[in-house]
Amino acid sequence: MTGSAIPAFAHGAQQAQQWVNELADDLNEGGERHALRLLRSVLHALRDAISVEEAADLSAQLPVLIRGIFFEGWQPSATPAWNRTKEDFVARVENDLRDDPFDDTEEAIAAVFRLLDNHISEGEITQVRNSMRKALRDLWPTR
Repeated sequence: MTGSAIPAFAHGAQQAQQWVNELADDLNEGGERHALRLLRSVLHALRDAISVEEAADLSAQLPVLIRGIFFEGWQPSATPAWNRTKEDFVARVENDLRDDPFDDTEEAIAAVFRLLDNHISEGEITQVRNSMRKALRDLWPTR
């Protein structure tokens, strides 16, 4: 066995790092580890707020390592959680980041949504937003 990387793995790691770097730059707070924790938390909250079908459609456009984070710990039978409010979504993210919070959680969540806007097709973003409860859509900045 050689020490060379498998190209698909190397490319996937590079894409994931690019996403995390972009998010960290947008946030300008806390660095890459903090940005990765936020990305994970928001993706999980989003995944649980949309239908199983829409989660699968969205995941197809995520880089492979980010897709793994997206599906980590997922229980499709428990989603979507239709009773979630905007406050519930924000509280979930705040709870995930309670040891290292952001100054403005809603703005941090919006930064993740901007990242998705930059990398996911407009049609898919529209479908995801439309599948969210109206109250949650307020967290997603419009293009």
